[in-house]
Amino acid sequence: MLQQKINRERTLNDDVVNHYSQLAWQAMLAEVNLTPKPGLVDKCNTGAHKDMALTDFHLSANAIAKFFPLFLRAGYEHCQLPINQLLRQIRGIGINCEKAMFCATQGVNTHKGSIFSLGLVLTAVGRLLGLQQRVTPNAISQVVSDMCQGLTAELQQPAEYPTAGQRLFQEYGFTGARGEAEQGYQLVIAYALPHYLKQLADGKQADIALLDTLILLMSLNDDTNIANRGGMAGLQWIKQQATNLLHQGIQDEQDLSKVQQFDLQCIEKNLSPGGSADLLILTWFFARLPTNTYLAS
Repeated sequence: MLQQKINRERTLNDDVVNHYSQLAWQAMLAEVNLTPKPGLVDKCNTGAHKDMALTDFHLSANAIAKFFPLFLRAGYEHCQLPINQLLRQIRGIGINCEKAMFCATQGVNTHKGSIFSLGLVLTAVGRLLGLQQRVTPNAISQVVSDMCQGLTAELQQPAEYPTAGQRLFQEYGFTGARGEAEQGYQLVIAYALPHYLKQLADGKQADIALLDTLILLMSLNDDTNIANRGGMAGLQWIKQQATNLLHQGIQDEQDLSKVQQFDLQCIEKNLSPGGSADLLILTWFFARLPTNTYLAS
C-alpha cells in the first residue's frame, strides 16, 4: 500500500514519512521499556548507569524522533547521488539530532548510538523509496553498507588523544558501531532478526521474544560499550553468561528470575551492553517491514 502510494504520487508524502518515523520511535521505546534487561536501564532499575533513568530515555526518544523525517527526506531527495556521497548529506542532521538529545536529557548520552544507526537506516529507506525499490531489511542493509564503506578506516588514523573507539580498535581490533554499519548490520540481518521472527512465529510472548533476542545479541556481539568498561575479560564474561542463559531457555515469565540475576551481576561488574541494545532497536524496526524470507528459516 505504501509503495503504491509513492509510485502513484512520485513524491514522499507525509503519510509515508510518518509511518517510518513512527516505527523508528516505537522501536526505541520497545527497547527501553523492555524489562528486565541485563545491565541496561529499564522499568526496574537504571542498570549499570548512575547518570541516567528511564525518563531520560523517553525524553530523548521524543526529541530524536523529530529528526527522523529529515533523514528520510534526505535519502529520498539525494537518491540519485552516488552512494558514497550520501553520508555527508546527513552528517549535519545527525549533529543537530545529537544536540537535541543532550538538551532534552540535560547532557546525558542516552541514544547517541541509535541516532547513528537509525539515521543511517532511515536515510537508506528514503533512498530506496526514491529509487522506487522495495523496502526490506536486506535492501536497507545493502544501502547502509554501501554508504558506510571506509568508516572503520578512520579508526586507524593516529591521534594524540584517541577516542574510546580508536583505543578499542587498536587494542582488540573491535570496530564497534562503525563496523556494524559498514557490514550492513549483519548481526541483525543474519542472526537477531530471524531469531526474533521465529520466536514470534512459534507463539512466544512478544516481550519474551524480544528479551531472548537481546540475550542472543549479547552472546555474539563484540560490544565496545562492555569492552570500554570491563576490558576483554568483562566482554568474554558477559558473552559466556548470555550463551549459558540461551541454552537454559527463556520461555515465559517464570524464567525472568534468571535474567534478573544476570542483571544484578552486570550491575555489580559495571557492565552495560549498550551496543546490543542499539542492535535490538534495529531488529524490532526491521521485523515490522514486509518480508517473508526469514519465517521459512
